[in-house]
Amino acid sequence: MFIKRLIISSPTEVVRNIEFSSGLNLIIDDTPIDDSKSTGNNVGKTTVLKLIDFCLGAKANIIYTDTENKKEVYDVVKDFLVDEEIKITLILTENLDDPEAKQLEIQRNFLTHKKAIRKINGKTVLDKEFENELEQCIMPEKEAEKPTFRQIISHNIRYKDESINNTLKTLDKFTTDIEYETLYLYLLGCTFNEGAKKQALVAQINQEETFRERLEKKQTKTTYEIALALVDDEIDALNVKKSSFNLNETLEQDLELLNSTKYKINKISSQISKLEIRKNLIQESVVELEQSISRIDLQQLKLLYNEVTTNISGIQKTFEDLVAYHNNMVVEKVKYISQDLPDLSQKLKISREELATFLKEEKELTEKVAKGDSFEELEKIIFELNEKYRVKGEYESIISQLNEVEENINELNNQIESIDSYLFSGDFEILLKEQVKKFNKLFSSISQELYGEKYALTFKKMTNKKGQQFYKFNAFNANMSSGKKQGEILCFDLAYLLFADEEQLPCLHFLLNDKKELMHDNQLVKVAEFVQSQNIQLVISILKDKLPTTVLDKAHIAVELSQKNKLFKIEK
Repeated sequence: MFIKRLIISSPTEVVRNIEFSSGLNLIIDDTPIDDSKSTGNNVGKTTVLKLIDFCLGAKANIIYTDTENKKEVYDVVKDFLVDEEIKITLILTENLDDPEAKQLEIQRNFLTHKKAIRKINGKTVLDKEFENELEQCIMPEKEAEKPTFRQIISHNIRYKDESINNTLKTLDKFTTDIEYETLYLYLLGCTFNEGAKKQALVAQINQEETFRERLEKKQTKTTYEIALALVDDEIDALNVKKSSFNLNETLEQDLELLNSTKYKINKISSQISKLEIRKNLIQESVVELEQSISRIDLQQLKLLYNEVTTNISGIQKTFEDLVAYHNNMVVEKVKYISQDLPDLSQKLKISREELATFLKEEKELTEKVAKGDSFEELEKIIFELNEKYRVKGEYESIISQLNEVEENINELNNQIESIDSYLFSGDFEILLKEQVKKFNKLFSSISQELYGEKYALTFKKMTNKKGQQFYKFNAFNANMSSGKKQGEILCFDLAYLLFADEEQLPCLHFLLNDKKELMHDNQLVKVAEFVQSQNIQLVISILKDKLPTTVLDKAHIAVELSQKNKLFKIEK
């Protein structure tokens, strides 16, 4: 898919109608050279890229918040977009030179609730289904749940600091190595449909470890075990001391039974508390997953899907199949995560019944003992014993819960190892090396042509702090300046588009780039010639005074902006 047109409009007028072509497209300023007071900054060049990203599923606030400081909101822009009911229309096409080629029209506005516009090819789509609908239209043959559509296209759209300054790490800073592994295995065409399951298992391990951290908030398991041994010794000593008192046989038995009952009460109470924590954690995870289940009205989509299948040959999966596949994956995750709930609920029920029984028994024994004769010293010993048994029950319950957590983590790790047995097998590694080799032929060739240096992609097996294996990918080139880093990023993106075409992998055929002022004039000229020859669409927002005349002659000027003619024309 290529970008054909971006339209900014209100109910009464078209604010901008920006056309794009193949090859190099420039979004520049038309600030006069002899105007020393005006600059080409803050006129809306980057916002054009953001609007395209917005139509492809990004959040609305990227348009009116500062890219570097998200707490800073441009109220003038936000109010304009909302008050004037501004609508953004993005038209994509499979062939810019063919008027009859398949097109994709996406429309969004900045209003909410019933006034929100969110359409794909004229059909209104729910916010939670928007990304999935885009994926089905642009990448209809994609079956794997992970990586997501937004993750896949992250390298196509570079205006945020993460993607501008990093060749491969194009996602947010909270993205895990496991997620990057799944992303680049997919981009390289290495079939791995268990990426979503592996990520779910890792998430569940994190949940178990969070529970363990709560249990070990005060002390570690080893410390609890040592403390329990000391408490047992203290209980033995107190029992020896208590046995030295000359009491009648019945009172002695009653006191022993009362101590035992108090110990059981404390132990069960602590156990109930830990079981409830675990149950709540699982229920929270289930709720989050159930909210991701697709509930599309399939009957309303039938006419549109029939039209799509008429125009596109070779589609073997029905829309219902794809939605069902997604929902089944979520349902399986819910089943997997919630499989312990019945057992936990049963344990809670039994524990509460036992607690009620022991509480009743404690009351009866306390009343019985209180009627008998006792000595002040004996009462002190009994009080100490009760406290020691309470502590003993608490420690044993925590240790038991920690043992269970460790068993769960081991089981989850075993499942990950089962997945990794394929992922890190000799056959899979041979496949991965072959795909990387194919990619590097293009990557090094393009970088040599444009920069006179050879860049390459490499990978290696890594193990994180939790003992989990993953493939880590890196692009490398020695002694890079910041300008060379920009070149590496651009060469990688260009190489991937050619690689995806060779491997018949679905992808967007356009690249959006910001802040290319560091690139040398010669490289800009070569890039312009290269993208035109390879039928690649490269859209760059850049200051006009940073561009050589040769580049301007070879490029399509999509839009020129200035301090007096900003993108939204709010100043008018």
